[in-house]
Amino acid sequence: MMALHPKVIDLTLDRVWRLLDAMDNPQDKLPPVIHIAGTNGKGSTQAMIRAGLEAGGANVHAYTSPHLARFHERIRLSGALIAEDALSDVLDRCYQANGTDPITYFEITTVAALVAFAESRADWTLLEVGLGGRLDATNVIAVPALTIITPVDLDHQQFLGDTLAQIAGEKAGIIKRGVTCVVGPQHDDAIAVIEGVAARMNAPLLAYGQHWHVARERDRMIYQDETGLLDLPLPNLPGPHQVYNAGAAIAALRHLNCGEAACEAAVSQADWPARMQRLTAGPLVDLAGGAELWLDGGHNPAAGRALAKTLGEQSARPTHLICGMLNTKDIGGYLRPLAEVAESLVAVSIPGEANTLPAAETEANARAVGLDARSAPSVADAIRSITDVAPHARILICGSLYLAGHVIRENTA
Repeated sequence: MMALHPKVIDLTLDRVWRLLDAMDNPQDKLPPVIHIAGTNGKGSTQAMIRAGLEAGGANVHAYTSPHLARFHERIRLSGALIAEDALSDVLDRCYQANGTDPITYFEITTVAALVAFAESRADWTLLEVGLGGRLDATNVIAVPALTIITPVDLDHQQFLGDTLAQIAGEKAGIIKRGVTCVVGPQHDDAIAVIEGVAARMNAPLLAYGQHWHVARERDRMIYQDETGLLDLPLPNLPGPHQVYNAGAAIAALRHLNCGEAACEAAVSQADWPARMQRLTAGPLVDLAGGAELWLDGGHNPAAGRALAKTLGEQSARPTHLICGMLNTKDIGGYLRPLAEVAESLVAVSIPGEANTLPAAETEANARAVGLDARSAPSVADAIRSITDVAPHARILICGSLYLAGHVIRENTA
């Protein structure tokens, strides 16, 4: 499949429409769709919505990308990861229907997911945008039940544009005529664009700060909209930014007429790995000994800021980073806020990833923002180098979902 197109990313919908037609248009046969775009928080918001819907007894399909350890993670059928034989079958059928025509890996696998969803019963379909929105392969649903735009920030500028307004325009491409859109917290430039698109599409908005509000009060989360106030536990996904992701999820669930029990399940039962995840067992945890081992896949400046705030709320313990990033990312923008809360950084290259930023360059960038930095040949070596001098440290492995996936595989070996 990778060989069918010379580029990994080539944003257009022509190839997707062609293959969907060859597969008898599965996008028109899905359970009601909730379509989610945004720069950060898409996956967490989707996970919370899924937890809320499933707590009410619903069967939910869910599509997300990229995967961490196994491709199967991208396709969840009626609550369970797609089985190996079912995945092989649907990929084979899409590959045969496509023939030798050009199509990207993401496009053909997205079509495969839609086929699998169309052929399996469920009450809801959750679709997470891969990149952007307007020309993303998931943007083929004529009338979704709901759209959601989580916070928009700078990322993937080479594909989406150099300004927040341009990027917001691409994300707002999922808004459909007459379909309500839940909008998370946004910069002024982004919300202005989203509101303009929604007005042209006659799409009602449920926007943070206007139609719904959420805040942390002591150790509780308070959500309020025009239907009333909810006093809920803090999200089980760590970090102050998750309060706002939870707010968007609750706004969506309330719009779908789900009750308070579903909203509480959304914040208390969501599971989303590699988002400030504490690793508690496995070979790498054993190697860390008395040190805490954490994992996060955020990789842009907004994620760096959110991660720094999360670390700032943790119990007092020296934090040391193990970082590997892709060469397409703004490493300085990502690391700058983390330099305020971390003692040191050990740079690694991402194993098996052609677009990894070499460890030496990550080290140099870390030094440039004021971090005490060095390099290591592997994550395991990095852990050893930290625990040799700080045996009870907090160690955070961060910088890329691809690195996070490698760590999960290594830690479950």
